[in-house]
Amino acid sequence: MRSYFPILEWIQEYNKTLFKGDLSAGITVAVMLIPQGMAYAMIAGLPPVYGLYAAIFPQLIYAIMGSSRQLAVGPVAMDSLLVATTLNTMAIVDTQHYISLAIFLAFFMGVIQVFLGLIKFGFLVNFLSKPVINGFTSAAAIIIGLSQLNHMLGVEISQGNVLQALIQSIWEVRTEIHLLTLMITLGSIFLIFGIKRFSKKIPVALVVVILTTLLTSQLNWNEMGLSIVGTIPSGLPAFNFQWIAVEDIYPLFPMALTLSLIAFLEAISIAKAIEVKENKETVDPNQELIALGAANVFGSFFQSYPTTGGFSRTAVNHESGAQTGVAAIISAAVVGLTLVFFSSWFYYLPKPVLGAIILTAVINLVDLKYPYQLWSSHREEFFILLFTFLITLFMGIMEGVLLGTLASLSLMVYRSSQPHIAILGRIKGTKHYRNIHRFTEEVETFPGVLILRFDGQLFFGNHSYFKKQIVDLLGRETKKIRYLVIDASPINYIDASASNTLNHWIQNLNKEGITVLWVNVIGPIRDLFFKNGMLKKIGKKNLFYSLDSAVKYIGGEKTPKIEKRISDQNNLNNVK
Repeated sequence: MRSYFPILEWIQEYNKTLFKGDLSAGITVAVMLIPQGMAYAMIAGLPPVYGLYAAIFPQLIYAIMGSSRQLAVGPVAMDSLLVATTLNTMAIVDTQHYISLAIFLAFFMGVIQVFLGLIKFGFLVNFLSKPVINGFTSAAAIIIGLSQLNHMLGVEISQGNVLQALIQSIWEVRTEIHLLTLMITLGSIFLIFGIKRFSKKIPVALVVVILTTLLTSQLNWNEMGLSIVGTIPSGLPAFNFQWIAVEDIYPLFPMALTLSLIAFLEAISIAKAIEVKENKETVDPNQELIALGAANVFGSFFQSYPTTGGFSRTAVNHESGAQTGVAAIISAAVVGLTLVFFSSWFYYLPKPVLGAIILTAVINLVDLKYPYQLWSSHREEFFILLFTFLITLFMGIMEGVLLGTLASLSLMVYRSSQPHIAILGRIKGTKHYRNIHRFTEEVETFPGVLILRFDGQLFFGNHSYFKKQIVDLLGRETKKIRYLVIDASPINYIDASASNTLNHWIQNLNKEGITVLWVNVIGPIRDLFFKNGMLKKIGKKNLFYSLDSAVKYIGGEKTPKIEKRISDQNNLNNVK
């Protein structure tokens, strides 16, 4: 039970000192979450109050089941945009239908996350490489920012999830910009950045919300055409399962799956970062999937749309002294009290202010340093990032993630199919062997001996390449090669196709008078040689502990008994 409910573990050690930090952090995060939640709900195309609903019960469930003690769960910009992207492609009957689909999407993705966690599929997130995530996130941030221009400019803009559609919509209404709305937007952005530069501890979003709400109510800006939030239903959300038509489930599935993985990635990334700062290892990827999934499933029963861990709120939670999930419980309680007693205070809140809060929040998601680093060190991955960025901008969010991941995996397969092969020589006066092309003057080679290192596993995708490259190298040698020495230390796996190729190839080499010596063969590969019969063809005498012992053997020296014992040992009875 403790593995599924980590609260049972840490609650036993809870004390007043921990509560002080949790109380401060919980209130601080709630103050930040209230305006953020309403703003993110607008990104999702939902009434602002649904952002507050998403800030209550998901936090409570995660506090009980989450393995991170500082992760702040709730509505986030990225997931909100994905919700809008998904639902805008469907035939929505009316506003209530849209809301029902958004809430059911939380239930759907939550079920997927719980399922993946139970079958230990937390490793799936490893297939979303950092270049793909960086390109996707940066493009999504631009889309998120532009999607709020209708609120920030006071015009009706056709919503879309691709850059060209948004730019076209903005161009068509350029002459209809509401001046007062634009001035409030620019003033809010200037105030947010100004306060942040002065002090990062001030809840800048709340300050701007309070100030602009008071000014609007006193100066009647809403009567001058300024769009305001209006009436927010008071009280906590009621328990209600959202039933939808069967035909709506199929189009929701691709995005529910995408959302479940991206939401998990967001949460696990920030949770791991905080774990490093805390120097504590508590985060379990599979349990995180279960906890986030349960939070979304349970939250959907109380009108919550998809949620996950938020980057900015988690950082604030940690910096404010959060020690356990009690901070999240306190944060949820503050949001709940606001809904019960103070929802009327937000009646005059200008919508362009929420748009400005979103814009200033997502600017930090556009990372320019990482692409520059990739250009300098990993140029192929830079192009993966650029490809993902452009696809996300011009084709769509889901297309960017899927095609970017496919491109990243294709690059990985390509690299695996053509690993690096090095010709080795001995550094003069030592027992160390290095690439002769990197240590041209310092290394010595041996007549009739070719020493190679294959830097990768051997499998069906590269066994032909392995054979071809070595045959080519043998053909380039001016002197007859009598010994082919393979440093097998980087080879951690040989599949059936590669085993079959090696089997026949080694026999052919032996017929040509070339003896193949294997050096530094790891235990699992020695076991494989034994089980598939290759050891008989290779010969135990041709397995060596080190390159130096192999070269000495070629020179006529005897291999020390201890080295021979190590190289011969298969340990099959002890390996599982």
